[in-house]
Amino acid sequence: QVQLVESGGGLVQAGGSPRLSCAASGLTFSGYYMGWFRPAPGKEREFVSWICWTGGGTDYADSVERRFTISKDKARYTVYLQMNSLKPEDTAVYYCAAGSNWPEYKYWGQGTQVTVSS
Repeated sequence: QVQLVESGGGLVQAGGSPRLSCAASGLTFSGYYMGWFRPAPGKEREFVSWICWTGGGTDYADSVERRFTISKDKARYTVYLQMNSLKPEDTAVYYCAAGSNWPEYKYWGQGTQVTVSS
């Protein structure tokens, strides 16, 4: 059974730098990619960032590029999202997702709330 468990959210002041974690289990990992998403006006979910589990590929939404950094710890089967220079508009539930059939994400976590106060 695949499980993705996010953690690291909470109440943060504008300009803060929390780090989100996504601990994965039940995946074969080889050939998988993992991403972070958040809700956005008019969309169910907005892409935030993506990382290839076995390679070095990453990508970011324009709105977070140069502020957020995605990384992985293969030994811990965990993906991280380092968030810097947070803005109130970054307030959202952040979801971790995994997939192996690009561009689909088959597995989703329950989400972790990040609230940025101004």
